Amino acid sequence: MANPLVAFTLIKRLQSEWRNLIYSDEAQENTQDFRSGYEEVEKEGSLPKLEDLQGAAKGLMRLQDVYALQVGGLVRGHFQRITDGNPIDIYSPTVSVPLSGDDCFLVGKVAYELEDYYHSVQWLEESVRLFRGAGGEWSPENEGTLEDALDHLAFSHFKTGNISYALSLSQELLNHDPMNGRVLKNVQKYERLLVDSPPLLSTDTGLKRPNTTYLRTRNTYERLCRTQGTQPTHYENPRLFCDYFNNDSPGLLLQPIRREVLSLQPYVVLYHSFITDSEAESIRDLAQTGLRRSVVASGEEQATAEYRISKSAWLKETAHPIIGRLDQRITLLTSLNVQPPYAEYLQVVNYGIGGHYEPHFDHATSASSPLFRLNTGNRVATFMIYLSSVDAGGSTAFIHANFSVPVLENAALFWWNLHRNGQGDGDTLHAGCPVLVGDKWVANKWIHEYGQEFQRRCSPNPEE
Repeated sequence: MANPLVAFTLIKRLQSEWRNLIYSDEAQENTQDFRSGYEEVEKEGSLPKLEDLQGAAKGLMRLQDVYALQVGGLVRGHFQRITDGNPIDIYSPTVSVPLSGDDCFLVGKVAYELEDYYHSVQWLEESVRLFRGAGGEWSPENEGTLEDALDHLAFSHFKTGNISYALSLSQELLNHDPMNGRVLKNVQKYERLLVDSPPLLSTDTGLKRPNTTYLRTRNTYERLCRTQGTQPTHYENPRLFCDYFNNDSPGLLLQPIRREVLSLQPYVVLYHSFITDSEAESIRDLAQTGLRRSVVASGEEQATAEYRISKSAWLKETAHPIIGRLDQRITLLTSLNVQPPYAEYLQVVNYGIGGHYEPHFDHATSASSPLFRLNTGNRVATFMIYLSSVDAGGSTAFIHANFSVPVLENAALFWWNLHRNGQGDGDTLHAGCPVLVGDKWVANKWIHEYGQEFQRRCSPNPEE
């Protein structure tokens, strides 16, 4: 299930194919038993919903973009990127699953309904190819047919300006459905357009990715996600170091922690083996029942957003003694007061298929942010604990600082969000790269300004 292709096909199996099969005309024998069994499970609420299936499809497209994966490779169960003109495996799964024509149709249809024709063309092309290869054979489990795929693909090509190919596909569709009046009108329309404006030989019909208004740093973000912590110009800085760190704390004198200073500006530190396997497992278990779709600040309120795809839960110190022990450990390392209201409750986050959090600041950048409702100032620091490992992807990328940190199970990242003068540090712009393969869990402890006056003093220099 760590493989996103396997996870996608299972979600589709449970949400779409099972329902299509039992409500099909072919399911004549034992029909009532089929349907009553399905409806009983459906009432329990344990089956994936349509939004889960659509979210999984969007996750595959996100992985395709961020890691420059070839759709043809994904369809065959391979995670490949073109390098110097050759397909290179960037990850070799232990369990590989090819996608069907109907699987590709569903992904393409999700893109199509979002008017994202860049992705719909690529996935529907594969769908048509696979449906053709199957000789148009149809299964009652399927959501779509060759005719459906041709119909959606023809219109997608029309929307991207490739009218001659849209005409060719529509004519092929008419061979299967000659009485389709809507397609007949489309054929006439495409023929008229080609007569009025014949395509030039030099016309560029190459697909272009849609622009995003909220992600101005897309190229840097994706490069850091792909390189996963291999940025030699950053990490070869001789001023970076590793040591055994005790923070002059009596509680750490006999058992100092391994500290790795990853960056000086912004100051980012990785603490190795901060948490044990059993502690991480207990925190994941505690959070399971309370997981909800993660939200982001939207003006004075909070709302879900496509640029943050994950589920999260908040754990109070009273939830389990482990939470209190973690708070004590964070204080020993940072000397900061992490008790509410000077810090927020522990937030546990789970990233599923293609789960990510695009470039953002942890601190508030607007005076109307809901973060100020605690009346304890802004988020001065972030302490992020990795509660699991992943097979590929999921790095934490610092965009302006130009480096990324791979997921390291049981380790913890710490950085200051604010300068000593209370102003936000723009170099802390960071992102959670999409999880390519695996199940990523992290826990965040956000520490606020108030309560830290004597732990992190203001500098005599007001510019610092």
